[in-house]
Amino acid sequence: MDSTWNFTPTNNYSNNQSYVNWYPTTSHDIEQVKGADLKFRKINHTDMPLIWEFIQKEFGRTTDFSYGGILMWVNFFNYEYAILNDTLFIKGTLENDLNKPAFSLPIGKMSLAESVRVLKEYCNRINIPLYFSAVPQYAIKEFEKLNPISIEPLGDWSDYLYEAESLATLQGKKNGKKRNHVNKFTSQFPNWKLIPMTPDNATEALSFMDKFDLEGDSTEMAVQERKLTRFLIDCISERDDKLIGVFLTTGDEVCAFSIGDIKHDTFFVHVEKALREFPGSYEMINKAFAEYITSKYPKIKYINREDDAGDEGLRKAKQSYHPLTLLEKFNVRFS
Repeated sequence: MDSTWNFTPTNNYSNNQSYVNWYPTTSHDIEQVKGADLKFRKINHTDMPLIWEFIQKEFGRTTDFSYGGILMWVNFFNYEYAILNDTLFIKGTLENDLNKPAFSLPIGKMSLAESVRVLKEYCNRINIPLYFSAVPQYAIKEFEKLNPISIEPLGDWSDYLYEAESLATLQGKKNGKKRNHVNKFTSQFPNWKLIPMTPDNATEALSFMDKFDLEGDSTEMAVQERKLTRFLIDCISERDDKLIGVFLTTGDEVCAFSIGDIKHDTFFVHVEKALREFPGSYEMINKAFAEYITSKYPKIKYINREDDAGDEGLRKAKQSYHPLTLLEKFNVRFS
Protein backbone atom coordinates (compact mmCIF):
# COMPACT_ATOMS: atom_id res chain seq x y z
CA MET A 1 0.00 0.00 0.00
CA ASP A 2 1.40 3.39 -1.04
CA SER A 3 0.96 5.97 1.71
CA THR A 4 3.78 8.36 0.83
CA TRP A 5 1.32 11.23 0.23
CA ASN A 6 -0.52 10.91 3.51
CA PHE A 7 -0.20 14.03 5.66
CA THR A 8 -1.88 14.85 8.96
CA PRO A 9 -3.69 18.19 9.28
CA THR A 10 -2.09 20.68 11.64
CA ASN A 11 -2.77 24.16 12.94
CA ASN A 12 0.93 25.05 13.14
CA TYR A 13 1.54 27.61 10.43
CA SER A 14 4.57 29.29 11.93
CA ASN A 15 6.67 28.01 9.03
CA ASN A 16 4.15 28.93 6.35
CA GLN A 17 3.13 25.28 5.94
CA SER A 18 -0.18 23.52 5.48
CA TYR A 19 -1.16 19.94 4.98
CA VAL A 20 -3.51 17.82 2.92
CA ASN A 21 -5.63 14.92 4.08
CA TRP A 22 -4.83 12.21 1.56
CA TYR A 23 -5.77 8.56 1.45
CA PRO A 24 -3.36 5.75 0.47
CA THR A 25 -3.99 3.88 -2.77
CA THR A 26 -3.76 0.12 -3.12
CA SER A 27 -1.90 -1.49 -6.03
CA HIS A 28 -5.20 -3.00 -7.21
CA ASP A 29 -6.70 0.48 -7.51
CA ILE A 30 -3.63 1.72 -9.36
CA GLU A 31 -3.86 -0.96 -12.03
CA GLN A 32 -7.43 0.03 -12.88
CA VAL A 33 -6.78 3.75 -13.32
CA LYS A 34 -5.65 5.10 -16.70
CA GLY A 35 -5.41 8.52 -18.29
CA ALA A 36 -7.96 7.50 -20.89
CA ASP A 37 -10.50 7.18 -18.08
CA LEU A 38 -10.38 10.91 -17.33
CA LYS A 39 -13.47 12.68 -18.65
CA PHE A 40 -13.46 16.40 -17.96
CA ARG A 41 -16.56 18.56 -17.92
CA LYS A 42 -17.07 22.27 -17.32
CA ILE A 43 -17.70 23.20 -13.70
CA ASN A 44 -21.19 24.61 -13.17
CA HIS A 45 -22.73 26.07 -10.04
CA THR A 46 -24.72 22.85 -9.63
CA ASP A 47 -21.46 20.83 -9.48
CA MET A 48 -20.10 22.73 -6.51
CA PRO A 49 -21.67 20.58 -3.73
CA LEU A 50 -19.80 17.56 -5.10
CA ILE A 51 -16.57 19.50 -5.60
CA TRP A 52 -16.93 20.97 -2.10
CA GLU A 53 -16.85 17.44 -0.64
CA PHE A 54 -13.38 16.99 -2.09
CA ILE A 55 -11.84 20.41 -1.47
CA GLN A 56 -12.69 20.15 2.23
CA LYS A 57 -10.13 17.33 2.37
CA GLU A 58 -7.41 19.84 1.53
CA PHE A 59 -6.18 21.60 4.65
CA GLY A 60 -4.14 24.34 3.04
CA ARG A 61 -5.24 27.96 3.17
CA THR A 62 -4.77 29.15 -0.41
CA THR A 63 -7.84 30.58 -2.09
CA ASP A 64 -7.49 28.22 -5.07
CA PHE A 65 -8.95 25.48 -2.88
CA SER A 66 -11.78 27.52 -1.39
CA TYR A 67 -15.40 27.27 -2.48
CA GLY A 68 -15.71 30.79 -3.85
CA GLY A 69 -12.17 30.79 -5.20
CA ILE A 70 -13.15 28.03 -7.61
CA LEU A 71 -16.71 29.13 -8.31
CA MET A 72 -15.94 32.79 -9.00
CA TRP A 73 -13.14 32.09 -11.48
CA VAL A 74 -14.67 29.14 -13.37
CA ASN A 75 -15.04 31.01 -16.63
CA PHE A 76 -11.87 33.10 -16.35
CA PHE A 77 -9.61 30.05 -15.93
CA ASN A 78 -11.94 27.74 -17.88
CA TYR A 79 -12.18 25.27 -15.01
CA GLU A 80 -13.25 21.70 -15.79
CA TYR A 81 -13.29 18.72 -13.48
CA ALA A 82 -13.12 14.95 -13.48
CA ILE A 83 -13.46 12.45 -10.65
CA LEU A 84 -11.53 9.21 -10.94
CA ASN A 85 -10.88 6.64 -8.22
CA ASP A 86 -12.31 8.97 -5.56
CA THR A 87 -9.90 11.72 -6.62
CA LEU A 88 -10.80 15.19 -7.88
CA PHE A 89 -8.89 16.53 -10.88
CA ILE A 90 -9.39 20.15 -11.93
CA LYS A 91 -8.19 21.35 -15.31
CA GLY A 92 -7.83 25.04 -16.12
CA THR A 93 -4.93 27.24 -17.24
CA LEU A 94 -1.70 28.56 -15.81
CA GLU A 95 -2.49 31.46 -13.49
CA ASN A 96 0.11 33.57 -15.27
CA ASP A 97 -0.63 32.39 -18.83
CA LEU A 98 -4.24 31.75 -19.80
CA ASN A 99 -3.14 30.22 -23.11
CA LYS A 100 -1.58 27.14 -21.51
CA PRO A 101 -3.72 24.35 -20.01
CA ALA A 102 -2.80 23.35 -16.46
CA PHE A 103 -4.09 21.25 -13.58
CA SER A 104 -4.65 21.90 -9.91
CA LEU A 105 -3.17 19.72 -7.19
CA PRO A 106 -5.35 16.56 -7.23
CA ILE A 107 -7.34 15.88 -4.06
CA GLY A 108 -8.53 12.50 -2.85
CA LYS A 109 -7.70 8.83 -2.64
CA MET A 110 -4.89 8.54 -5.18
CA SER A 111 -1.28 9.28 -4.28
CA LEU A 112 0.38 12.23 -5.97
CA ALA A 113 2.66 9.87 -7.93
CA GLU A 114 -0.30 7.98 -9.37
CA SER A 115 -2.24 11.16 -10.08
CA VAL A 116 0.72 12.53 -12.03
CA ARG A 117 1.07 9.26 -13.95
CA VAL A 118 -2.60 9.36 -14.95
CA LEU A 119 -2.36 13.00 -16.03
CA LYS A 120 0.78 12.27 -18.06
CA GLU A 121 -1.15 9.62 -19.98
CA TYR A 122 -4.03 12.02 -20.49
CA CYS A 123 -1.78 14.83 -21.71
CA ASN A 124 0.11 12.52 -24.06
CA ARG A 125 -3.19 11.38 -25.53
CA ILE A 126 -4.34 14.93 -26.33
CA ASN A 127 -0.82 16.14 -27.11
CA ILE A 128 -0.31 18.87 -24.50
CA PRO A 129 2.48 19.32 -21.92
CA LEU A 130 1.64 18.52 -18.31
CA TYR A 131 1.55 21.64 -16.15
CA PHE A 132 0.29 22.11 -12.62
CA SER A 133 -0.53 25.66 -11.51
CA ALA A 134 -1.09 27.38 -8.17
CA VAL A 135 0.52 24.45 -6.36
CA PRO A 136 0.72 25.28 -2.62
CA GLN A 137 4.19 25.45 -1.13
CA TYR A 138 3.63 22.45 1.16
CA ALA A 139 3.25 20.13 -1.86
CA ILE A 140 6.47 21.10 -3.60
CA LYS A 141 8.69 18.58 -1.79
CA GLU A 142 6.47 15.75 -3.01
CA PHE A 143 6.51 17.10 -6.55
CA GLU A 144 10.31 17.29 -6.45
CA LYS A 145 10.44 13.54 -5.81
CA LEU A 146 8.72 13.01 -9.18
CA ASN A 147 11.45 14.79 -11.17
CA PRO A 148 9.56 17.64 -12.86
CA ILE A 149 11.22 19.65 -15.63
CA SER A 150 10.73 22.91 -13.77
CA ILE A 151 9.23 24.50 -10.66
CA GLU A 152 8.39 28.19 -11.07
CA PRO A 153 7.29 30.48 -8.21
CA LEU A 154 4.20 32.59 -8.86
CA GLY A 155 5.29 35.70 -7.02
CA ASP A 156 2.35 37.90 -8.02
CA TRP A 157 -0.19 35.26 -6.99
CA SER A 158 0.81 34.64 -3.37
CA ASP A 159 -2.15 34.93 -0.99
CA TYR A 160 -2.12 37.37 1.93
CA LEU A 161 -3.00 35.56 5.15
CA TYR A 162 -3.93 37.56 8.26
CA GLU A 163 -4.77 36.82 11.86
CA ALA A 164 -8.54 37.19 12.03
CA GLU A 165 -8.45 38.87 15.43
CA SER A 166 -6.04 41.52 14.15
CA LEU A 167 -8.38 42.53 11.33
CA ALA A 168 -11.44 42.42 13.59
CA THR A 169 -9.99 44.60 16.34
CA LEU A 170 -7.27 46.69 14.62
CA GLN A 171 -5.47 46.78 17.94
CA GLY A 172 -1.87 47.87 18.31
CA LYS A 173 0.29 50.73 17.12
CA LYS A 174 0.78 49.19 13.66
CA ASN A 175 -2.97 49.49 12.97
CA GLY A 176 -3.27 53.09 14.15
CA LYS A 177 -3.87 54.58 10.70
CA LYS A 178 -6.57 52.01 9.95
CA ARG A 179 -8.33 52.80 13.23
CA ASN A 180 -8.24 56.48 12.34
CA HIS A 181 -10.01 55.79 9.03
CA VAL A 182 -12.62 53.67 10.80
CA ASN A 183 -13.19 56.33 13.46
CA LYS A 184 -13.57 59.00 10.77
CA PHE A 185 -16.18 56.88 9.02
CA THR A 186 -18.19 56.17 12.18
CA SER A 187 -18.16 59.84 13.22
CA GLN A 188 -19.27 61.02 9.77
CA PHE A 189 -21.88 58.25 9.40
CA PRO A 190 -23.10 57.44 12.92
CA ASN A 191 -26.12 55.54 11.57
CA TRP A 192 -24.00 52.96 9.77
CA LYS A 193 -25.07 49.31 9.82
CA LEU A 194 -23.67 45.98 8.69
CA ILE A 195 -26.48 43.97 7.11
CA PRO A 196 -26.22 40.31 6.02
CA MET A 197 -26.66 39.73 2.29
CA THR A 198 -29.55 37.34 1.61
CA PRO A 199 -31.28 35.92 -1.47
CA ASP A 200 -33.97 38.57 -0.94
CA ASN A 201 -31.68 41.62 -0.85
CA ALA A 202 -28.70 40.47 -2.98
CA THR A 203 -29.97 42.44 -5.98
CA GLU A 204 -29.03 45.62 -4.07
CA ALA A 205 -25.42 44.60 -4.66
CA LEU A 206 -26.08 44.54 -8.41
CA SER A 207 -27.42 48.09 -8.23
CA PHE A 208 -24.32 49.05 -6.25
CA MET A 209 -22.11 47.55 -8.97
CA ASP A 210 -23.72 49.84 -11.54
CA LYS A 211 -22.41 52.78 -9.52
CA PHE A 212 -19.08 51.12 -8.87
CA ASP A 213 -18.52 50.55 -12.60
CA LEU A 214 -18.41 54.31 -13.14
CA GLU A 215 -15.35 54.70 -10.91
CA GLY A 216 -13.74 51.28 -11.36
CA ASP A 217 -10.54 50.64 -13.30
CA SER A 218 -10.86 49.89 -17.01
CA THR A 219 -8.10 47.27 -17.20
CA GLU A 220 -9.08 43.89 -18.60
CA MET A 221 -8.56 42.16 -15.25
CA ALA A 222 -10.63 44.75 -13.37
CA VAL A 223 -13.49 44.52 -15.87
CA GLN A 224 -13.45 40.72 -15.66
CA GLU A 225 -13.35 40.81 -11.86
CA ARG A 226 -16.45 43.03 -11.74
CA LYS A 227 -18.24 40.63 -14.08
CA LEU A 228 -17.33 37.69 -11.86
CA THR A 229 -18.45 39.65 -8.80
CA ARG A 230 -21.90 39.90 -10.34
CA PHE A 231 -21.85 36.15 -10.84
CA LEU A 232 -21.23 35.55 -7.12
CA ILE A 233 -24.07 37.93 -6.29
CA ASP A 234 -26.34 35.91 -8.57
CA CYS A 235 -25.27 32.74 -6.76
CA ILE A 236 -26.37 34.23 -3.44
CA SER A 237 -29.66 35.22 -5.07
CA GLU A 238 -30.04 31.57 -6.04
CA ARG A 239 -29.67 30.61 -2.36
CA ASP A 240 -26.10 29.33 -2.36
CA ASP A 241 -25.55 28.61 1.34
CA LYS A 242 -21.74 28.51 1.23
CA LEU A 243 -21.25 32.16 0.25
CA ILE A 244 -21.46 34.79 3.01
CA GLY A 245 -22.07 38.41 2.10
CA VAL A 246 -22.67 41.67 3.96
CA PHE A 247 -23.68 45.25 3.13
CA LEU A 248 -22.28 48.34 4.83
CA THR A 249 -24.95 51.04 4.85
CA THR A 250 -25.15 54.68 5.89
CA GLY A 251 -28.80 55.13 6.64
CA ASP A 252 -30.64 53.76 3.61
CA GLU A 253 -27.70 53.83 1.19
CA VAL A 254 -25.26 50.98 0.52
CA CYS A 255 -21.69 52.29 0.54
CA ALA A 256 -19.84 48.96 0.45
CA PHE A 257 -20.31 45.20 0.37
CA SER A 258 -18.18 42.09 0.67
CA ILE A 259 -18.50 38.36 -0.06
CA GLY A 260 -16.51 35.40 1.23
CA ASP A 261 -16.71 31.84 2.47
CA ILE A 262 -15.33 29.53 5.15
CA LYS A 263 -13.11 26.48 4.97
CA HIS A 264 -11.97 24.96 8.25
CA ASP A 265 -10.37 27.73 10.36
CA THR A 266 -10.00 30.25 7.53
CA PHE A 267 -12.32 32.85 6.06
CA PHE A 268 -11.70 33.77 2.42
CA VAL A 269 -12.59 37.26 1.21
CA HIS A 270 -13.35 37.08 -2.52
CA VAL A 271 -15.07 40.41 -3.07
CA GLU A 272 -14.77 43.78 -1.34
CA LYS A 273 -16.22 46.89 -2.97
CA ALA A 274 -16.72 50.41 -1.63
CA LEU A 275 -17.58 53.80 -3.10
CA ARG A 276 -15.03 56.62 -2.94
CA GLU A 277 -17.64 59.16 -1.88
CA PHE A 278 -17.70 57.51 1.56
CA PRO A 279 -14.24 58.12 3.12
CA GLY A 280 -13.06 55.19 5.20
CA SER A 281 -15.65 52.78 3.80
CA TYR A 282 -13.02 50.23 2.70
CA GLU A 283 -11.39 50.19 6.12
CA MET A 284 -14.79 50.07 7.79
CA ILE A 285 -16.18 47.10 5.89
CA ASN A 286 -12.88 45.27 6.24
CA LYS A 287 -12.98 45.58 10.03
CA ALA A 288 -16.74 45.15 10.42
CA PHE A 289 -16.87 42.02 8.27
CA ALA A 290 -13.92 40.46 10.14
CA GLU A 291 -15.61 41.30 13.45
CA TYR A 292 -18.91 39.83 12.23
CA ILE A 293 -17.30 36.61 11.00
CA THR A 294 -15.16 35.98 14.08
CA SER A 295 -18.12 36.66 16.36
CA LYS A 296 -20.48 34.37 14.46
CA TYR A 297 -17.90 31.66 13.73
CA PRO A 298 -15.44 31.43 16.66
CA LYS A 299 -13.44 28.71 14.87
CA ILE A 300 -12.11 31.30 12.40
CA LYS A 301 -8.46 32.05 13.19
CA TYR A 302 -7.23 33.34 9.82
CA ILE A 303 -8.50 35.50 6.98
CA ASN A 304 -7.21 35.06 3.43
CA ARG A 305 -7.55 38.24 1.38
CA GLU A 306 -6.16 36.62 -1.77
CA ASP A 307 -3.35 37.87 -4.01
CA ASP A 308 -2.46 41.26 -5.48
CA ALA A 309 -2.01 39.98 -9.08
CA GLY A 310 1.07 42.18 -9.37
CA ASP A 311 -0.90 45.42 -8.97
CA GLU A 312 1.29 47.82 -7.00
CA GLY A 313 -1.61 49.77 -5.48
CA LEU A 314 -3.34 46.59 -4.36
CA ARG A 315 -0.06 45.26 -2.99
CA LYS A 316 0.45 48.34 -0.82
CA ALA A 317 -3.13 48.15 0.42
CA LYS A 318 -2.81 44.49 1.42
CA GLN A 319 0.60 45.01 3.01
CA SER A 320 -0.75 47.92 5.03
CA TYR A 321 -2.83 45.44 7.06
CA HIS A 322 0.34 43.58 8.10
CA PRO A 323 -0.24 40.02 6.88
CA LEU A 324 0.83 37.11 9.05
CA THR A 325 2.44 35.50 6.01
CA LEU A 326 2.25 35.14 2.25
CA LEU A 327 1.06 31.76 0.99
CA GLU A 328 3.32 31.03 -1.95
CA LYS A 329 2.24 29.09 -5.04
CA PHE A 330 4.12 27.49 -7.91
CA ASN A 331 3.82 26.23 -11.47
CA VAL A 332 5.21 22.72 -11.94
CA ARG A 333 5.96 21.26 -15.38
CA PHE A 334 6.55 17.66 -16.42
CA SER A 335 7.69 16.28 -19.75
